[in-house]
Amino acid sequence: MVHVRLAQDWTDDAGTAHAAGDMVDVDAGTLAELEAAGIVAGPGEGTQWPGPTGGEGESWPGPTV
Repeated sequence: MVHVRLAQDWTDDAGTAHAAGDMVDVDAGTLAELEAAGIVAGPGEGTQWPGPTGGEGESWPGPTV
């Protein structure tokens, strides 16, 4: 099983609806189908690191140098 974040809403084979942004566990075959359909983003796609200068309400406890 692989734990992935959904880029779009998705309903699994059991009929459970999952919203974009949800983290779900899927098998390798399902992951390939979701990636092909654009339902999950590949590594680095649509992700941002907030870091020490992140947006409002985001904080980073590490050093700023």
